[in-house]
Amino acid sequence: MRSPGVHLREITDDNRDAVRALRVRRDQKQFVASVSKSLKEAAKKPKANPWYRAVYRGDEPVGFVMLSWKPLAGPYKGRHFLWRLLIDKRYQGRGIGREALLQIAALVRADGATELLTSYEPGEGEPWPFYQKFGFEPTGEIDEGEIVLRLAFPTR
Repeated sequence: MRSPGVHLREITDDNRDAVRALRVRRDQKQFVASVSKSLKEAAKKPKANPWYRAVYRGDEPVGFVMLSWKPLAGPYKGRHFLWRLLIDKRYQGRGIGREALLQIAALVRADGATELLTSYEPGEGEPWPFYQKFGFEPTGEIDEGEIVLRLAFPTR
């Protein structure tokens, strides 16, 4: 199921408030931080080399994504790590998260990466089924209580 018109946009003064207003369902709050908290975390951790964008469907912000883009130090040094993926509760179940992730994977692969990493906190309602369906596999690593996943890109 593809959701047409999904694309990534920079967050600017013009759209910042609308993007910050995006919310997940109540039962998902334990798994994904708010956009505001994510932006604050990005500002506090410049060494993680945060890269973030709003997810749009047409002219409407519907989600947020943040990566640690080849940080110069730390456990993910030189790698691409999907740090946040949030789709607003009003737009879930429409293929938007999948389409956003396809675009992110394409950007990361175009940057020369052979994989994309992410992690999730296990628990009732966890995002593992979404990531598994997309092709992520557990690495066997645990990072601050979260299970680390890897999406390998086939060699060209």
